[in-house]
Amino acid sequence: MISRNENMKLGRILVEMRLLDPDELERALVEHHKSGERLGSLLVKMALVTEEQLLRAIARQIGARFVRINEMDIAPDVIARMPARLATHFQVLPVGAGDGVLEVALSDPHNIHVLDDLRLNLKIEIEPVVALPKDIADGIKKYYGIGADTMQEMVDDSQEQAVSLDLSKVEDIETMAADASIVRFVNQIIKEAVADNATDIHVEPMEDDLRIRYRIDGVLYESPVPPNIKRFQSAIISRIKIMSDMDIAERRLPQDGKIKIKIGPRDFDLRVSTVPTPTGESVSVRILTRDEAFINLERLGFDEHHLGLFRSMIQRPHGIILVSGPTGSGKSTTLYAALREINTTERKLITVEDPIEYRMRGVTQIQITPSIGLTFARCLRSILRQDPDILLVGEIRDGETAQIAIQEALTGHLVFSTIHTNDACGVVTRLIDMDIEPFLISSSLEGLIAQRLVRLLCAECKVQFDPPAELLRRVNVTNELAAALKIFRHRGCELCRYTGYRGRTAVYEMARISETFRRMVVDRATAGDLKQEAMRRGMKPIRHDGWNKIKRGITSIEEVLNVTMDDETAMLGQGE
Repeated sequence: MISRNENMKLGRILVEMRLLDPDELERALVEHHKSGERLGSLLVKMALVTEEQLLRAIARQIGARFVRINEMDIAPDVIARMPARLATHFQVLPVGAGDGVLEVALSDPHNIHVLDDLRLNLKIEIEPVVALPKDIADGIKKYYGIGADTMQEMVDDSQEQAVSLDLSKVEDIETMAADASIVRFVNQIIKEAVADNATDIHVEPMEDDLRIRYRIDGVLYESPVPPNIKRFQSAIISRIKIMSDMDIAERRLPQDGKIKIKIGPRDFDLRVSTVPTPTGESVSVRILTRDEAFINLERLGFDEHHLGLFRSMIQRPHGIILVSGPTGSGKSTTLYAALREINTTERKLITVEDPIEYRMRGVTQIQITPSIGLTFARCLRSILRQDPDILLVGEIRDGETAQIAIQEALTGHLVFSTIHTNDACGVVTRLIDMDIEPFLISSSLEGLIAQRLVRLLCAECKVQFDPPAELLRRVNVTNELAAALKIFRHRGCELCRYTGYRGRTAVYEMARISETFRRMVVDRATAGDLKQEAMRRGMKPIRHDGWNKIKRGITSIEEVLNVTMDDETAMLGQGE
């Protein structure tokens, strides 16, 4: 319990530090007397001081240091002085040691019970330092690894069971995979990924380690793990396989599965894939949200020109619209947003997917199951009996699927699909390579779109800079004067995890199908010639859209150069 005198002293310190004026302090004290709430908590709640300002004042009040843990490099021997279970339970972190004293960072130095418990457990004098709660939580994860307290429990339990447990046997692995500690550890991995807005989790066995990585904004980041995680590799992977309805006895063949989970109010579908490696099974988990709120055209990154063009495409009565790009470039999200835009009670929408990535109300969605013969082609042959108006084919992977999709586009249906090519006009060449007759492509094609994803600059820490002339020349597709431009680059801060980026958006190119373009397709024109024709009709290459986003301060030059090709600049000049 903090005394009235201590509250008054804290208030005076804040006034002395010029973080609070006397009138604000008086107002807060009146509220404190009414509610009985801690003065410090009240000041933060009333937005009179920030949490960091409050903790700096508390540190001054008790004569302790205030530290920023993310700016420290804590030695391993210091971390080793406190077990993970204590650090996690009390939310504290050892930051220094010497002369029989352990410096421990905590966010509430007034809590003498925590300090007494630490002294009792560690048999050493504790000197408190003050730090932000988030800094402490991040430090625990960084220095002990995700789920370190749970891992310690598993180590203790496995030592007790060492005589009877043989992790080479399937039945023992299954027993351990069902252990509460393993279940909790796997749950922690998934929760951590969701909290970090990761799209994928990779559990990768190494020779002497088990690596866990999260893909965040398209980039893989390694998550710190406890040093003894390797010994529980089989149990952790088996737990994921059990959750996914896979056969844990089969470790020689790839397997696929899925998990449905709920974290707070949000529902997620996890798509799980395992492949055998010499050091164990490698697991990949794709995280898919069922939240439809973000699937709308306004949030995809379209500029005004592209948004108008795309909307005109998806309102066509029939034909096929193809979106191209590499895996993970947001193609499916673009098409789902299109479906959401045109989904009305007057239209019957059917999707054929592998897998179903988003559940959409009012849309008939079919999951492909090749193991029982339900392929894209077989499903599409029967789908016309369902009387659809609009079809979405998850992906055109082979000539048979392409042939049927085009035939349905020619018989009065609007068809959406995705395909893997480097640019929009390369789609035509890819279809011809699949033995689709050029006249069928010419007759059915209504729109071609290529897209890539670029990371968004963190709005809190991005900085303006003057790019080198050579870098600017490569990306400045409109040859604008450098003096008139405001170009930003990434720096890094706490909000963006020191990456300089938060979130992603798409960059696009869209080809409008003209009569000249159709004749060129029939004549088997090259992708380059088709691109020149599309550009004469107003198409801008992806780099052009990227350049517009650079000028608006949305993304960086490096991001755009990473996803586009240098020859697009030259082609743009020829097209114009």
